[in-house]
Amino acid sequence: MRAAAHRNHAAWWAFALHRLSGVLLALFLPVHFYVLASAIDGAARLDGFLRWTEQPPVKFAEAALILLLAAHLTGGLRLLFLEFVGWRDGQKSLVAVASGVAVALALLFLVNAA
Repeated sequence: MRAAAHRNHAAWWAFALHRLSGVLLALFLPVHFYVLASAIDGAARLDGFLRWTEQPPVKFAEAALILLLAAHLTGGLRLLFLEFVGWRDGQKSLVAVASGVAVALALLFLVNAA
């Protein structure tokens, strides 16, 4: 079975990435709220969790979270641009710029976290 032609376009992949990043960020929210709620139980519990987050695998997971946030942000800005400016011939370039900014932000975070 052959993929639909529209799925080979960069704008479709940008749409898919924007949706996927949004879903993954929504799945992360309960974890985030759980950690914030641990602060209510006392400083010792929160401090213990914060010490756990200093491990390298957690730092890579944080970089992945930053990548998701940046991808969702840049994808949303791209959609706002389309909404207010309209379709332009350079959409593939705009997708590439948005993707590059998202990856650069995640790498910058990872470098600073190390």
